Amino acid sequence: MTTQRTSSAGTGRLTALYGRALLRQLPVVGAKGDTLPDAEVVEDGVLVDRETLRAYDEVCGFRLSDAAPPTYLHVPAFRGAMELMTRRDFPFAIMGVVHIANRIEQRRAVRAGESVDLRLRAANLADHERGKQFDIVSEARAGGETIWIEHSTYLRRQGGGGGGKDGKRDNEVPRTGAVWRVPGDAGRDYAGVSGDRNPIHLHSVSARLFGQPKPIAHGMWLKARCLAALEGRVPEACEIEVRFKLPVPLGSKVAFSSRPDGRGRAFELRSARDGRPHLTGRVQAS
Repeated sequence: MTTQRTSSAGTGRLTALYGRALLRQLPVVGAKGDTLPDAEVVEDGVLVDRETLRAYDEVCGFRLSDAAPPTYLHVPAFRGAMELMTRRDFPFAIMGVVHIANRIEQRRAVRAGESVDLRLRAANLADHERGKQFDIVSEARAGGETIWIEHSTYLRRQGGGGGGKDGKRDNEVPRTGAVWRVPGDAGRDYAGVSGDRNPIHLHSVSARLFGQPKPIAHGMWLKARCLAALEGRVPEACEIEVRFKLPVPLGSKVAFSSRPDGRGRAFELRSARDGRPHLTGRVQAS
């Protein structure tokens, strides 16, 4: 396995990586191959900046705290994920890749002022009914111990596979829970704190270029917003998994609900208008 070491450069580095991702859409320099790179991206000494954490908490709806939410480390880890997915030997052009699931195991919370070392790799390439799926596996270490592991699962659509079955069944608006309006500027606000400036989340014009009539919410913003609604019910050492269903247009209303589920708690997000599913998830103590 080859190791690629990077240094933290915040949103500026991510902007450059999105430029590289757009370039790889061109046939001459586009992605090719059928295996994931045997490579690891390493970023040591990633600081949990207090001001960045405060901004993240505000954008995602968490109470302000020195203890970062379980989803926070996805922000610096995403830089490494982009490094991996824009490598010349990565088999897919990533613009248009869809984030379909995310699983986080947090062994303890990371806190403002603390530094972590990140390790990322691509794994688990597999067939999917609509193309190919793969994981980006991220690990955060502090004090010589692994404190956080994330598996982000992505789908690269291939062939003519259309929408799945999720939007065609069990369309019922929950009778309990809460209804939120997703802010129209949520895409730009989350991009501002995360650096994830995928055009599909930012403006109507750029979203239409990627097949969406309106900009849609970031999946990890939705996951974080659901966890914020569960504050007080999420233990520090926990496992949280979600599956992303249909996209959430910015400015739309969604219905959030949760219920006990064995040793944990299940939750979901649906359209407040017609009950179509947007996200399903579960959290439990680890």
